[in-house]
Amino acid sequence: MKPAFRRYCPRALVLLAAILAVTAVWLTAGWIGPVEAKMTQATEALLQGPRELDVNHPRVQAALAAQHRHGPLLMSEPEVVGTATGLDNADEPAVVVYTKSPVAVGAIPSAVDGIPVTVKVTGEIRPMQTEFFPRPVPIGVSVGNRGECSSGTIGARVLDAQKRVYFLSNNHVLARENHAPIGTAISQPGLYDLACVFSSINRIGNLYDFEPISFTANNIMDAAIARCTRTNVGRATPADGYGLPKAVTVAAAIGQQVQKYGRTTGHTLGTISAINGTFNVAYEDGTARFVNQIVVNSTTAFILPGDSGSLLVTNRRNPVGLLFAGNGNGTLAIANPIDPVLQRFGVTIDGSVPRQ
Repeated sequence: MKPAFRRYCPRALVLLAAILAVTAVWLTAGWIGPVEAKMTQATEALLQGPRELDVNHPRVQAALAAQHRHGPLLMSEPEVVGTATGLDNADEPAVVVYTKSPVAVGAIPSAVDGIPVTVKVTGEIRPMQTEFFPRPVPIGVSVGNRGECSSGTIGARVLDAQKRVYFLSNNHVLARENHAPIGTAISQPGLYDLACVFSSINRIGNLYDFEPISFTANNIMDAAIARCTRTNVGRATPADGYGLPKAVTVAAAIGQQVQKYGRTTGHTLGTISAINGTFNVAYEDGTARFVNQIVVNSTTAFILPGDSGSLLVTNRRNPVGLLFAGNGNGTLAIANPIDPVLQRFGVTIDGSVPRQ
């Protein structure tokens, strides 16, 4: 009966039924007070969906300022791996502190400059480095440098001002953490998926440029591009993914619903839980600090090793970030904001464009 009811009843009736059900719970539980106000709040929540707070929200700006002032001291705690601006348990803007273990929780203040501080135990943050597709391969599939037995993910096909074609992924996927020479062959699949043996038949492009990862100064991105052709790399995900990303990017906002397609976990859904993140990321060559990062949370694994380089897009498929790292179980993911990445390489997403 319930599936038939959902199929044939207008959305207004479904919404009304939900409101009446909530009202019934309040009455039977003995609620006394402004029931009309409670019903209005419930109705607004149902109509508006998840709450999104961007950098222009006054309370978010206050939290960002507090994070900026106190972030360096918080990051000096050995067990702290990151800070960001997100929400506390009451869904109010807060400074979020991420720790390796519960040991550091007692050393973290409950508030700074009147802004609440919330602590999340995530474990160490690591880069997410880990099938042959007919050409042109979709985005979101295995890729890697010929000189390393690992696999990451093709994030997106991108174009420069002359409409030349490249694909985007991470430095640690395509450039081996700064070690690969420009022009090195890039393999699809990555060598981890080929028993660590490179064959020229799997060459899909060549390393064209990368932003070096610094182990002594702050980083904004873990990113690289490879030169390719339209016959080798397509623009959309496999059929079970979100499809073709849009060419128009958007800025990250707290509460924004997002998705990605990656080599290991495929199509996954998550929520941006914090912005302006500062994280210490443990690479093979050492620990690198990243600033102005996007934090994504999910109740199940959003990314796992091999998903590095995945494009982070909104539910409307607008690119918002480039994923590169996360915690051990993949429920917390870190992404570079997409606009600085694209500006660094002078490229745009080769995606769908609005109709004129």
